[in-house]
Amino acid sequence: MTSSGQPQRKLTRVAVGVLVRSDGLVLLADRPAGKPYAGYWEFPGGKIEPGEDVAAALERELHEELGVEIGQSTPWVTFDFDYPHAYVELQFRLVDQWRGGPHPREGQRLGFFDPAGTLPQPLLPAAVPALRWLRLPRTILVTGLQGQAALDAGAAASKPVGRPDAPPIIVVDADWRIAGSQAALDRLPVAAAARGRTLLASGPGALAISGASGVVHEVVDVAEVAEAGRPTDALRAAWVDSVDDLRLALRGGCDFVLARSASLAEASPGRAHPLPVYLPRRDGSAAVAPSAQCAALWHWLDLRLDNEAEA
Repeated sequence: MTSSGQPQRKLTRVAVGVLVRSDGLVLLADRPAGKPYAGYWEFPGGKIEPGEDVAAALERELHEELGVEIGQSTPWVTFDFDYPHAYVELQFRLVDQWRGGPHPREGQRLGFFDPAGTLPQPLLPAAVPALRWLRLPRTILVTGLQGQAALDAGAAASKPVGRPDAPPIIVVDADWRIAGSQAALDRLPVAAAARGRTLLASGPGALAISGASGVVHEVVDVAEVAEAGRPTDALRAAWVDSVDDLRLALRGGCDFVLARSASLAEASPGRAHPLPVYLPRRDGSAAVAPSAQCAALWHWLDLRLDNEAEA
């Protein structure tokens, strides 16, 4: 029984494949007639059998549904979704290499789509947040108010999870209460847009500034900010230190989180996190392969911080 006295719903575990082509397009399929939400578009996959490994389940389901053989898949995100007909745990895994097909073995329609472009409709509700996350770059850059230098430096070599041309995100971390901080940011969005960058603000006073495309909050502030709502296209993120922080960020409607410590990657072994997690990196490298727990990195472009790390 739940705390409200209602019967506990059975949780169905589902393996979900995000098949990403070299051009960044991802595979979607519509649900065949006779199934709940027939005609809705989703990522391919299916139920995990009792005792079955999620990677093996995905390999089996993709072969049954699409006739493809995958050699490897990487954990990406895992979250629960409550449908009227089922309560499911969706374990998304990235797949960038496969053999054969895909062919519609169950009479479904198939197509490769740009996550940031025109998508087929209607979409299965649980596919919507995943498609939003696929628009994020593989690497996020964090800098102080020396951000102009960061922009000019190309901050760039960002391999996105979904789109090769996805603009990198730059987080400008500063104390925006200091006189002149807003004036400095006013100059940055124009330079960022010219280079295809997206600017987010972080630090004390960030909520009060204008010109940024979103804010990276302290996780303790996320719930209060969530109640106030946000513009449709604004990004919301949070700094996190623990799995508990990650849950707060999820409830607060964050699109992704930036971990202050790489130890978060080992905090829940064996499964991915419920949001895209960016891990810290200071060596300046940008294009990286997903790890077992986190599919992305953030790193500083402020040379003073790099020098401090070497001291």
